[in-house]
Amino acid sequence: MLDLFMADWLGTPVWFWTAFLGIVIALTAFDLGILHKEDRELGIGESLKLSAFYIGVALLFGVWVWFERGDTAGMQYFTGFFIEKALSIDNVFVISLIFTYFAIPAKYQYRALLWGILAVIVLRGLMIAGGAALLAEAYWVLYIFAAFLIFTGIKMFFAGDQPMDVGNNPVVRWISRHMRVTPELHGQKFLVTVRDEKTGRMVRAATPLLLALVVINLADLVFAVDSVPAIFAITTDTFIVYTSNIFAILGLRALYFALAAMVHRFHYLKYALAAVLVFIGSKIFVADFLLGGEKFPAWVSLGVTAALIAAGVLYSLWKTRGGEEEDWPKEGEGLAPLKDR
Repeated sequence: MLDLFMADWLGTPVWFWTAFLGIVIALTAFDLGILHKEDRELGIGESLKLSAFYIGVALLFGVWVWFERGDTAGMQYFTGFFIEKALSIDNVFVISLIFTYFAIPAKYQYRALLWGILAVIVLRGLMIAGGAALLAEAYWVLYIFAAFLIFTGIKMFFAGDQPMDVGNNPVVRWISRHMRVTPELHGQKFLVTVRDEKTGRMVRAATPLLLALVVINLADLVFAVDSVPAIFAITTDTFIVYTSNIFAILGLRALYFALAAMVHRFHYLKYALAAVLVFIGSKIFVADFLLGGEKFPAWVSLGVTAALIAAGVLYSLWKTRGGEEEDWPKEGEGLAPLKDR
């Protein structure tokens, strides 16, 4: 048994993976089973405290990686974590828009976010495994990732603020047309049994909470198209890629309730994120074609990433000080009857 735990899996000892999965399971069980046994609205103060706890755990894990696997691996982990955490602010805006569109009360949002994040852990794992397999077979795929990051960063910098059109999402429209969907919520339930108006028989039907969950997961897949290549551009170590990604996502549901109330204060952060994506993508070409294949110093990547993100946050907070909150759709606004969608 000891030999099994000491064996390598994807370049990392199995006991490292076991420790990581143990932490994730313990955090999730503690959060859902003890802190939030009953559905209730999470206040901003509690949200910030819980988020600080998650960030603290993620940083301690990074310190452990630093001491166990060396300073380069530690700095790569922190760089990936900071990028993912900053990108999650965009996720918060989209998630808030989705919940508002489907008129999901705050007391049901936390549990829905938990199920969404559990799905994300699996989906991100599959995407990262696929990316690692591609890079193992063909290193030149990393150049495609790098070019995509540069293109995405430039596009993000010049793109206007186009809100997500939840109502016209093709998956939402397909589900609404091919499944029975109740026009109202049924507590925290995703599926319920209702009476068919035409036949009088009891049938299964989805609730708006299920539609919101599906759209949230689809939105995360879109975000993952940017974030996963960004992590691979920092390191191809699958353990560092996956753990930094998941630890940033785990704390998202805790941070959501605080950020959702003030996400307009981070309007200018997107320009800093655009610069980070361009920098991360560019350093691949710089290292391979200008530095003769020499690895780009990990401390430079961490320093530049942290500086850009910090500058974006501080400038946003300064620029929007005393400003009015941007217009948000009213709860349920634009929510046409499900039978008409």
